[in-house]
Amino acid sequence: MIRINKEINPKGLAGKIERLYETAGKKIASLRASWNLEKGSPVFTVKGQYTSRGWTEWTQGFLYGMGVLHFDVTGNIQSLNYGRENTLKIMAPHLSHVGVHDHGFNNISTYGNLHRLMEEGKIDDNVWEKNFYELAMKVSGAIQAARWTELSDGLGYIYSFNGPHSLFIDTMRSLRILAVSYQLGHCLMGEQDEKISLLSRLLKHGETTIRYNIYHGTGRDAYDIKGRVAHEAIFNLNSGAFRCPNSQQGYSPFSTWTRGLAWAICGLAEDLEFLDSLPEKDFDGIKIGSIEGKNGFITRFINAAEEVSDFYMANTASDGVPYWDTGAPGLTKLGDYLSRPAEPYNEYEPVDSSAASIAAQGLIRLGKFLMKKDNQAKGQNYFKAGLTIASTIFQEPYLSLKPDHQGLILHSVYHRPNGWDYIPPDRKIPCGESSMWGDYHALELGLLIHRIFEDSYFCFFKRV
Repeated sequence: MIRINKEINPKGLAGKIERLYETAGKKIASLRASWNLEKGSPVFTVKGQYTSRGWTEWTQGFLYGMGVLHFDVTGNIQSLNYGRENTLKIMAPHLSHVGVHDHGFNNISTYGNLHRLMEEGKIDDNVWEKNFYELAMKVSGAIQAARWTELSDGLGYIYSFNGPHSLFIDTMRSLRILAVSYQLGHCLMGEQDEKISLLSRLLKHGETTIRYNIYHGTGRDAYDIKGRVAHEAIFNLNSGAFRCPNSQQGYSPFSTWTRGLAWAICGLAEDLEFLDSLPEKDFDGIKIGSIEGKNGFITRFINAAEEVSDFYMANTASDGVPYWDTGAPGLTKLGDYLSRPAEPYNEYEPVDSSAASIAAQGLIRLGKFLMKKDNQAKGQNYFKAGLTIASTIFQEPYLSLKPDHQGLILHSVYHRPNGWDYIPPDRKIPCGESSMWGDYHALELGLLIHRIFEDSYFCFFKRV
């Protein structure tokens, strides 16, 4: 269980964030000089060097997005140019990629960050360049929304790369591309010129995920624990019926893969920021089951966000870094592992620092949201939990300070069941390596906290 530092505050992390970004600059420079695009996208490190791993192309945007985020905090023009130029040269295929559920990762991290900086006045306003970024996100949001399985009762979902039967928890974070595209005034055009609302699809996907990927302690099965998540929900496409939970990257369908849990926390919190920015009239005509109206959907998303956040906080180590799956079998050999800091060099089960990076941002955003809604006590608890996690991963043994290691945040895990993660010769489990998504989200987390202690905020949506 996370031991929350009640005295922690954003300003107190200023030194750690400065060090994080100073270190990140060196890692970005190393990748800029050495990465061979013919190898595809960098995914995770092996012996400290980034390598690719073909599964889906979901990490390239994080590479160039890191450059843009680094500029945002440090003003480093080389980093900006790296992100800006490669977004133009490399990222176009990701806009029309019909085979993945990852548009909100690749395209928000690049086009979205550049558009945000222009909106904020941090880079010069250029009408045609801004139009380019906006068109890119409009197209990306529509392409993502078209990857759709319709269910009965007003439900439906953006299906994963596994196929139309498969709903991944990860996509709650990737929904942000639909949100930005919608705010830019876009829609998906279907057969016979049907105008399909991106907001409606976002809400339907969110509700389907909340019903079938998130557990609520209502006895759905023998392992129904409130706040637990399943990586994947499987549906019968002939009838549209839910069939079973599943897991691609976790230990089992009935345990919780903690990075999936983190995607839910962060995605739900960010979706709440989006929904709150919309006028009430935008929800007219959208009803899913008994849920309707702006307040109805916000309440539904708040309840789900609190459930998954509470489960994360109760089922992770005291410093906020989780082990890779709550049901991993080797955890029984670690004794009372939840009562002490995570042990990345243990002999039985790896931790996942990337899950910590993602979850921390979600907890901070959820905390800020609830405080804005006058729920100060609960909001402060989530907010300070997020800061506590950030304080942990922004220092050793997680911050990667060795100049010959290309990763930024150590002890990330990609795909434990497939055995893709590197295990050092003197170890029994993966450790000491980094991932592109973990490094990118550490910088998003650092930027969020940096903005808060500067009395501003970091968000991809127009705020009210």
